[in-house]
Amino acid sequence: MTATPAPSPENTSDDAFLRLDEQICFSLNAASRAFGGVYRVLLKDLGLTYPQYLVMLVLWEHGEQPVKKLGEHLRLDSGTLSPLLKRLETAGLVRRERSARDERSVHVHLTDEGAALRERARVVPRKIAAATGAGLEEIRELRSRLDRLTEALDSAALEETPGCD
Repeated sequence: MTATPAPSPENTSDDAFLRLDEQICFSLNAASRAFGGVYRVLLKDLGLTYPQYLVMLVLWEHGEQPVKKLGEHLRLDSGTLSPLLKRLETAGLVRRERSARDERSVHVHLTDEGAALRERARVVPRKIAAATGAGLEEIRELRSRLDRLTEALDSAALEETPGCD
């Protein structure tokens, strides 16, 4: 892909900013898709998809979680999360149980097999970091900038939501 120069100061009309190569959302989406391709290869040996890997990361880090809390960590609603959990349960990696105290709440637990998979997954972050071609400090700075961007966009979306005055 050939880089196109940024619009010159005399050509900063709205039309110039409507170019595809000027859209940050497109660059982020393209990077996300490229990450997806690398993850797909790395996670194949683990038998996980990228979204399933994210679920496992949360469970490895925090242990048993209510589905609602898991969704908060992952920024996913239960309609998206439920099929993921069902496939992980079918694979024998997690177990879902209704809470004895509140049967509306479902808790997700790692199975012994799911916990053991953590050891095999340890290589994934290092291989992803290597694939970026960036140093550790550069990766941390990028992640920090993306976190700030996400917060700003979340705030902007709330301000634009009708009835949230």
